[in-house]
Amino acid sequence: MKYVMLHADGMADLPRQELGGQTPLQAASTPHLDRLAKEGELGILAAAPEGVRRGSGLMGTAILGYDLKKYYQGPGPFEAASLGVAVGEHDVVYRCTMVTLRAAASAGKGGLDEIKKLGPHVVMDDATAGLISTEEARELIEAINEQLGSEMIQFYPGLGHRHLMVWVNGKVRAVCQDPQSLVGRPIAEAMPTGEGADHLWKLMDASFQILRDHPLNEERSKAGQKQANCLWLWGQGRAVFWPSLAERFKMAGTVVSQSDVHRGLGMMAGLEAVDSARLAEGDLRAQAAVALEDLKKKDFAYVHVELPDEVVYGSDVAAKVKAIEAVDRELVGPLLEGLAKSGPYRLAAFCDAGNVHQGQAAEGPGFFAYRDSAVDPSAGSGRKFTEADAQASTVPPRDATKFVVRLFAKGS
Repeated sequence: MKYVMLHADGMADLPRQELGGQTPLQAASTPHLDRLAKEGELGILAAAPEGVRRGSGLMGTAILGYDLKKYYQGPGPFEAASLGVAVGEHDVVYRCTMVTLRAAASAGKGGLDEIKKLGPHVVMDDATAGLISTEEARELIEAINEQLGSEMIQFYPGLGHRHLMVWVNGKVRAVCQDPQSLVGRPIAEAMPTGEGADHLWKLMDASFQILRDHPLNEERSKAGQKQANCLWLWGQGRAVFWPSLAERFKMAGTVVSQSDVHRGLGMMAGLEAVDSARLAEGDLRAQAAVALEDLKKKDFAYVHVELPDEVVYGSDVAAKVKAIEAVDRELVGPLLEGLAKSGPYRLAAFCDAGNVHQGQAAEGPGFFAYRDSAVDPSAGSGRKFTEADAQASTVPPRDATKFVVRLFAKGS
């Protein structure tokens, strides 16, 4: 028996006027996901418990069977694990996102000349720094670490606009906000508060002073690109010890993801991470092929897929529909075909709104489809892999943290 968890991150959404009142999933052609919904069980996941912070990696933590209140500390530690950044027991890992700030229109012309330091007159213009490339971002983060790094603070390059800061024996209880939720708003509404907030504020302001005058940003401006002129600190957590999923269920497992957050999440759960060199960026067919190849030697695969950044952070709903169709056609289809050839399997597909652009994502719990190939498929069902069909299901809401027990249960 082979076991697969397929996490479709960020594909759930709200009904959109541009799609005639349909969600992108409803508008998309997804025959392979629909087959899972028709032949297996379809339903919604119970909402996360009260008091659990929201953030990237939350759904992955739950579906791998970990208590969210105990083990979910924020996405920072997951990225550190994926990038091989050593973190001590009392160190705190912050997400360090490169963003574009601008002066508010009321402050003048809206240019950088009006900003002497961060304050109420500064607006979050772009939470991805214009989707800056990894190569350019690395040059900037290295400049930051050279000037702001110390025995207590270190900055580490990641991918694109996503990077890390490790605060040795740092403060973890500051209240910080995802920069994506601030786009178009004054940053003063969401600057860090609470424990250690003053230090975080000073680091962010210092990063602005360094980056706004960096030659690379001058080149980006001349090329009509947005400057990566500030580091936004958030998503912090300590790297707590996770009991091994592999040891708990006595099986070998792999995590197949192009996301540092979810790759690191799987590693913390005791899964072997697929070498990123085997996963060409955006190549969904390669991701399916790698998962199937690893399942020849292992029992379990956690396969995570998310839509491209330009779709997630863009406003083109039609592009999201096409991206969902590509996931179904190039990842889900080949994965199901390969599993059917390899023998009996159980597959649980999970879909949630993820951390997408403010105003695009649906609020509330995600949904699932579950298929055990050893059980005769349901007959005559017209349901599809959509938010509405999951909500209409007679299956009671399932606790995401309990799903892993069902997946690996003995018998059919």
